[in-house]
Amino acid sequence: MHKETLEDIGEKELINRLGKFMPSNQILDDCALIKNRNNDLLVNNDSLVENIHFNDLTICPKDLGWKAVVSNISDLLSSGSKETIGITISLILPAKTEWFWVEELYKGINKALKKYGGIILGGDCSKGNQKAISITAFGIQGELELRRNACRPGEIILTTGIHGLSKLGFLIQSKMNFDNNVSLNERLISKSIKHFCRPKLYPNLIKNLLKTRSNKKIKKLGCTDSSDGLFQAIQDLAIASKCKAILNYEKIPKDKDWPKGDKWENYYFFGGEDYELVFSLPKKWAYNLSKLDKNIYEIGYFTIGEPSIEFTNKSKNQLLKNVPFKHF
Repeated sequence: MHKETLEDIGEKELINRLGKFMPSNQILDDCALIKNRNNDLLVNNDSLVENIHFNDLTICPKDLGWKAVVSNISDLLSSGSKETIGITISLILPAKTEWFWVEELYKGINKALKKYGGIILGGDCSKGNQKAISITAFGIQGELELRRNACRPGEIILTTGIHGLSKLGFLIQSKMNFDNNVSLNERLISKSIKHFCRPKLYPNLIKNLLKTRSNKKIKKLGCTDSSDGLFQAIQDLAIASKCKAILNYEKIPKDKDWPKGDKWENYYFFGGEDYELVFSLPKKWAYNLSKLDKNIYEIGYFTIGEPSIEFTNKSKNQLLKNVPFKHF
């Protein structure tokens, strides 16, 4: 008799099955919500594993520390956190790991916390065959609750920035040999490496959403981050909200020097680790926000239909046949 493995069922099905051991709807978002008399808490956990998410060739320990913090705070922001309280850190390290590596890791962690808020609250250390960094981050729920299942038909899909750059930075750091007909200029190379090693967050989104809100009765919005790629982010919103996403390919922002071709389309939509926010708003609110903040891009809309993604330009639907990153 065949025994199912994690490779057989995949990460999403694994999470769905684990959800049966938890309260209802506990797995819909990356963050857990803890109700509190004063301030509701948001809790998130992300792990980075050597030779899966990083190695010494692609990223230095200081940048890795920065990235470990950013990946967690990004999830807090995508749930509507107004403040990061702090983090706990669990390390798994081989006994031969040099102290310098650990020290540099923590310098990067503290630099990110100084930038985006929060302190180190504690953690744990253990011996293992390869390095792993697991961070649990705690934030305070803001006035607007951002949730994957809150998108509505008729709402505009928006994103905070350009995708694909982190994937390109990773490929460059991995010494990838690109096709001879692809020419990457120094500006794009530098920008992509920076996006991969030192990704930036968008902490002002909540403030700008509140400034431009046309209906103060709206307290809940559909949102997630694009840590697993733009396609996966939109798919997660569509499935959780039970509606169809229609994307306008011509409106999707790309770097002016981004190469053309199927491979580069795949890098853009499925690359991951960009940590941009992808969300939806009623039309008037979307217009007000886009007018205030030129770094917000309208890329499509949600409509009634089976949870799925389509392009207004039907010829681009072939892009959707690509497979997102798999953890197993």
